[in-house]
Amino acid sequence: MTEPDDHAKPWETERRGLLLLMSSPSGAGKTSLSRRLVADYSGVRLSISATTRAPRPGEMEGREYYFVDDKEFDRRVEAGEMLEWARVHDHKYGTPRGPVEAALKAGDDVLFDIDWQGAAQVRNAMPEDSVSVFILPPSWPDLSRRLHARAQDSEEIIQRRLDRGREEVEHWTEYDYVIVNKNFDRAYADLTHIYRAERMKPERNSWLPDFVADLRQQSVTS
Repeated sequence: MTEPDDHAKPWETERRGLLLLMSSPSGAGKTSLSRRLVADYSGVRLSISATTRAPRPGEMEGREYYFVDDKEFDRRVEAGEMLEWARVHDHKYGTPRGPVEAALKAGDDVLFDIDWQGAAQVRNAMPEDSVSVFILPPSWPDLSRRLHARAQDSEEIIQRRLDRGREEVEHWTEYDYVIVNKNFDRAYADLTHIYRAERMKPERNSWLPDFVADLRQQSVTS
């Protein structure tokens, strides 16, 4: 979803992108909301992580993940080339800094579907560019029903996700915005309002000083 302005001057398109960090307990709707935003707004791209695990059937380099070995991953961490990273079971996952900074400079926005630990690392690394949103379920029974309705996991895994979710919810106060996903359409509307408002902040629109200077020099004509 884009809204071009045919009367905009070239310098009115100059802006710095933002990092939209979205977190939630599993099943609260974070991924569905993220995918909808990326589909509707051409200026939003999903962050692509690097991982030390092997590609799965159908996965492509640079689409699902950047695939690297342990030695290269550790080198990037030591060189400060990762915005955030964590070990998950036997493998490492993290966000390369280079593609994110290039996107911001180009005026593109990067959306992170990320847990609270990773979000905290990104905020610490790039606080002025980060906007964080936490998605809450309307109730715990509702979250349990959503996880069971997926029919993707065993009961043991579902209970593990619910237990972890209770820990994750404790971190809601660390976020800039909180959305209760009781109704998907309403939650998505709230998310788009947040996103569009953050895009309009003066510090992200480098064209504004020139625009205002030009505006002040204009004469009043009938």
